[in-house]
Amino acid sequence: MGDLITPYKLPTTRYQGSKSKIVEWIWEAVKKINFKSVLDAFGGTGIVGYFLKMKGKRVFYNDILKSNYYIGTALIENDAERLSKSDIDFLLQPNPDINYPTFIQDTFSDIYYTDDENRWLDMVIQNIENLDSFYKRTLAYYALFQSCIIKRPYNLFHRKNLYMRTSNVKRSFGNKATWDTPFEEHFLNFVNEANGCVFSNGKKNKALNLDVFDIEGDFDLVYIDTPYISREGVGVDYMEFYHFLEGIVNYQKWKDMIDYRSKHRRIKHNKPVWCDKNKIYTAFNKLFEKFQDASIVVSYRSDGIPSIESLKRILKRYKPVVREVRYGDYKYVLSNNSSEECLLLGLDESEG
Repeated sequence: MGDLITPYKLPTTRYQGSKSKIVEWIWEAVKKINFKSVLDAFGGTGIVGYFLKMKGKRVFYNDILKSNYYIGTALIENDAERLSKSDIDFLLQPNPDINYPTFIQDTFSDIYYTDDENRWLDMVIQNIENLDSFYKRTLAYYALFQSCIIKRPYNLFHRKNLYMRTSNVKRSFGNKATWDTPFEEHFLNFVNEANGCVFSNGKKNKALNLDVFDIEGDFDLVYIDTPYISREGVGVDYMEFYHFLEGIVNYQKWKDMIDYRSKHRRIKHNKPVWCDKNKIYTAFNKLFEKFQDASIVVSYRSDGIPSIESLKRILKRYKPVVREVRYGDYKYVLSNNSSEECLLLGLDESEG
């Protein structure tokens, strides 16, 4: 099945590392592989998994971050439920039957958002938790995440920098009008977008929230888009960038997760193996071995650690045919470095 089966548009995203601009190129590279089911092992924004859902594949989305898992659930596993007008009205108003904590107001004052915005967040999160459907909750969280990101300088939570929004200075970058647009307005726009992305492709798609090495099951194709380590050995740690969103979906436990020594109230966590240049080779070997019975597609950058040649050598231990496809000079959002986006296709002889 090669044609889009619905007229739905891809969801927008401002996440670093998103493949939204090159997902059609990825499809062109993999569409001749014979596969009906696919594991998007590091699902992130869900763009690749969602696109493959649009192509009629049975998609298993996975991400170790709970916030991303909610995105995958809302857009990929969910195939029918949408937020109604009454749901939206409920989300945006204080409810006399709900007790509203003030955790964000008390903990994140003058860090990311204004006091009024923090108060709004505390309210909406509790309202979301009182929706009666898990799929509706994930749709609402998707809209909330996008609203939080669009109001942030750099679209990240990597430092305390509310002053960049509030200072009365001339700016050479950024979009102050977007930053200052009320949360409610952004939220309504993203709810409409999320509702418009809900569809069924006739398959039982599934979202997972696991360490990739704990995933069980058989898949025809496994798409691997790990965090990237630069040639300087610096890894992209998505928990560092989006810890605030991870806190939102762990609201009741959030206070115990925070590193209070950090000015921006980051979440304590161990460095992922995918960000460690000394462990990354062993991790890739273990990953390719785990999924060697499937067609393996790896997305990586030409200037990273491991090098593309190193990845090909590891992949050839488990797949007899390894092909390399390069996109050309592609620059990621928020990146100052240009490098080539590469796909490695690990196939069996029959597909080669």
